[in-house]
Amino acid sequence: MTVTEAQPLVEARGLVKQYGSVKVVDDVSLTVRRGETLGLVGESGSGKSTIARMLLRLIEPTAGSVVFDGSDVLCASKRELRALRRRMQMVFQDPYAALNPRMRIRDIVGEPFAIQGGFSREQARSRVVEVLHEVGLDAEVLPRYPHEFSGGQRQRINIARALALEPEFLALDEPVSALDVSVGAQVINLLRDLQRRHGLTYLFISHSMPLVRYLCDRVAVMERGRLVETGPVLEVCERPCEPYTQRLIAATPKMPYELQ
Repeated sequence: MTVTEAQPLVEARGLVKQYGSVKVVDDVSLTVRRGETLGLVGESGSGKSTIARMLLRLIEPTAGSVVFDGSDVLCASKRELRALRRRMQMVFQDPYAALNPRMRIRDIVGEPFAIQGGFSREQARSRVVEVLHEVGLDAEVLPRYPHEFSGGQRQRINIARALALEPEFLALDEPVSALDVSVGAQVINLLRDLQRRHGLTYLFISHSMPLVRYLCDRVAVMERGRLVETGPVLEVCERPCEPYTQRLIAATPKMPYELQ
């Protein structure tokens, strides 16, 4: 089965997020199919990160619905939501702000096991070492603190924590925008390799159309809280219908990444 034939894993319908009289997300509906990467693009302030947080119910929408693999996320009880969180995780934009500076790496990556429960200390430690190895880090990092690492290494730690419970879906909120060009390329290639290895489904948030074109299967374009264009990534990048999409493509420099 190809990605285009795959069943939906995440479906959002009519999402609205309003603060006072301002709608930061206005009637957005989108579908992320199992095994695909959906790119969500737009300029800063267009509502991309807000949508990702609503999909995982990190913030509550004002209106709309979110369904994950047939389960209603917004109506889930605390217990049901905890079970869902094992299957859907998020990697945040700032790799340092997302890590507690007072915690050692073994505790940061092991935190999901402590929250979820049901794991022995040996099981948790074994999985922590395993997932760190998957992102290119050795067990020697376990007793160290976040400030001892580079930005790229911190983002690998964030990815390791997100993968600890073997989720199916990752929301990636501009995961390389705070990194140097060469380091960002390494992280992008890592994400692509992890997806192939584990059959992951991604929502990839970015403001770079060339990067989205490289990594994504489909793309959804946001402008001022509204979804203005969606479609297969090559079709949208080569034949954009909306003037905003055309301007976004024209304003994005050629991708500086050296990618595999």
